[in-house]
Amino acid sequence: MGRYVARRLLQLIPVFIGTTFLIYLLVWALPGDPFAGKCGERPCPESFVAVMREKFNMDDPLFIQYGKYLLNLLQGDFGETFSGTSVGTLISNAYPVTIRLALIALLFEALIGVIAGILTGLRGRGFMDNLVLVSTLFLIAIPTFVTGYLVQTVFGLQLGWIAPTVSGNASWGELLAPGFVLASVSMAYVARLTRTSIAENKRADFVRTAVAKGQPQHRVVGVHLLRNSAIPVVTFLGTDLGALMGGAIVTEGIFNINGIGGLVFRSIARQEGTTVTGVVVLLVIVYLVMNLLVDLLYAVLDPRIRYD
Repeated sequence: MGRYVARRLLQLIPVFIGTTFLIYLLVWALPGDPFAGKCGERPCPESFVAVMREKFNMDDPLFIQYGKYLLNLLQGDFGETFSGTSVGTLISNAYPVTIRLALIALLFEALIGVIAGILTGLRGRGFMDNLVLVSTLFLIAIPTFVTGYLVQTVFGLQLGWIAPTVSGNASWGELLAPGFVLASVSMAYVARLTRTSIAENKRADFVRTAVAKGQPQHRVVGVHLLRNSAIPVVTFLGTDLGALMGGAIVTEGIFNINGIGGLVFRSIARQEGTTVTGVVVLLVIVYLVMNLLVDLLYAVLDPRIRYD
């Protein structure tokens, strides 16, 4: 196991360099003048533009720019915005909120999606199965901004059960409704994925053998069936954490959450390439770490998998 982890960590290095370079290339190769509108209605003086281009290494070849950025990144320096604000400070203020929101959404996915998938997968066709299939199809078909608007209007403005917007502190309780909205589409996919996996594995030989040995139903389902069926679900949940954090722009906008989504949206509108690059680099790190953890969980869920 130790050798496998060390090998995987070494494999993450070229993946990290390759993905961050592509991100840097796509962000800084966008057409347009990044200094347009930075000096009000008048164009910025040439002296100011020259100083800013030198500060952000914009006159260097792209490979040299990326090399300097990567060296600073390895030292924990995410750079500065055009206004002189530290990108690291912006991220440290916005990232904890988005992490809490994504974790709540992931919890909704795991609980509701997996439970619904298990119930329908074990019982087969019937009222519950049809109800879950129709409900998940309904969630998948409706855009997230529509779901968020309905939850905000019905439960926030009409019934008064939740706050229509989230305060600056963004406590765990305030993020429950936005977390459910953020998780709605992925929750539907988890339910369908769990249902399909349970339905396939309950006819497998190892399940029939466990039943033939007279093992209790809860042990057959919990130990044999569920563990083997959880591998594709765990894969989806592990990789979905980064997607939830990166895709929270709409949800954060609806509930007025000051998180990563709003930060990225404002940075794109202002052509703040340093901020966009820093946020996406952190999302890449989340994806890589979660992918490694998911691979390690495979050996826990399925005893046939061994990392020698």
